[in-house]
Amino acid sequence: MSADNKAEEFKGRAKEAAGSLAGDEDLKAEGQADQGSSKVKQHVDDAADKIKDAADSVKDKLQGH
Repeated sequence: MSADNKAEEFKGRAKEAAGSLAGDEDLKAEGQADQGSSKVKQHVDDAADKIKDAADSVKDKLQGH
C-alpha cells in the first residue's frame, strides 16, 4: 500500500473513531468513506502495476529478451 493511501486510511480510521466517541454519525460516516476511498485507490494502483508489468513483459518478448 502506498504511503498516501495508508495515510488516508489512517485518517479515515481516526475520523471514524472520533465520530464514534463523540456520537457524531456524520464524522463517523466520513471516516468510513475515507477508508473506502483509500481501498479503491489501492486497487486501482495494483491494477495499474499489473498492466505495466504485463506491457513490459510483452515489450521484452518483442525485443527478444
